[in-house]
Amino acid sequence: MTGTKVRHILDTMADMFPDAHCELNHSNPFELVIAVLLSAQCTDETVNKVTKDLFQKYKRPEDYIAVPLEELEQDIRRIGLFRNKAKHIQKLCHLLIEKYNGEVPHEHAQLVELPGVGRKTANVVVSNAFGVPAIAVDTHVERVSKRLGLAAKDDSVLEVEKKLMRKVPKNEWTETHHRLIFFGRYHCKAQNPACELCPLLDNCREGKQRMKITAGRKTMG
Repeated sequence: MTGTKVRHILDTMADMFPDAHCELNHSNPFELVIAVLLSAQCTDETVNKVTKDLFQKYKRPEDYIAVPLEELEQDIRRIGLFRNKAKHIQKLCHLLIEKYNGEVPHEHAQLVELPGVGRKTANVVVSNAFGVPAIAVDTHVERVSKRLGLAAKDDSVLEVEKKLMRKVPKNEWTETHHRLIFFGRYHCKAQNPACELCPLLDNCREGKQRMKITAGRKTMG
């Protein structure tokens, strides 16, 4: 894909979603880590409903380990995989206290060592909490990147991330990550994407195929 095409995609998404941002509610890096950890296989909307009360009850890592695991599980039970996530949160809080004085580390390499924190979570935290350019590849980013030809269909999540880092200017990594998510969440959905309204249809082989099938059905009908 040429640099001109990439620029066209980035500019179009910027026009469509100029205010794209992290939709997980948080007021500091620690709350963001907890929110992103909870968001695995769960919608941001559900996480925000749970953290509304959670962040009132638990302010610091010490608060999360001061209660029995069962109590924390009950506090997050509306979240998918809540038992595993409760364990991860308590282990993560122990480690933050033991190694980092209760503070969230700024370095990507230190973040990925925390329980329940993978590469995607670390990228979200460094970019949103500490202003370090990063592209976190979630299901929306992966789907949109592959549909628009920014990555190949069989690329792994890491390969998608590396290709986006090569193609997108570094100073645009974080905002591009948010715009790809908004584009995937509100326009190019996994099911029923808005192909007929899409200004980037020319870049999307899957979308063009979908439109052909739709047109064929209308003709037959």
